[in-house]
Amino acid sequence: MFWFLLIAMVVVVAAVTLAVVGGGDSEVLPEAAPEQLIDPLPATRRVEQADVEALRLPVAVRGYRMADVDDVLGRLGAELAERDEQIAELRAELAGAAGRPAGDTGPTGSGPSLRKDEGR
Repeated sequence: MFWFLLIAMVVVVAAVTLAVVGGGDSEVLPEAAPEQLIDPLPATRRVEQADVEALRLPVAVRGYRMADVDDVLGRLGAELAERDEQIAELRAELAGAAGRPAGDTGPTGSGPSLRKDEGR
């Protein structure tokens, strides 16, 4: 009985192996095309919050495709740097119009105190 089960198991393993390997057919399945970005960032306008929330990066065999992730992060980084530069310019213009130094954003600590324990 033991030998019968052993032979049956070997036959099943061999059949499964031949099915997976292909049994010696010369035809090989074509490689699947890599996935592309499903929802790429817009090229004609600035990236908005909804664009980032809707973005889905394609998954490769071992995680995300590094080139796609690098492209998206590079684009977002460049746009954030541009916005930071514009904000700094606008703050400088605003400070110049108000007669304050560019780094000064307003009064800090001048004026009456709102603490309840002072003056008692």
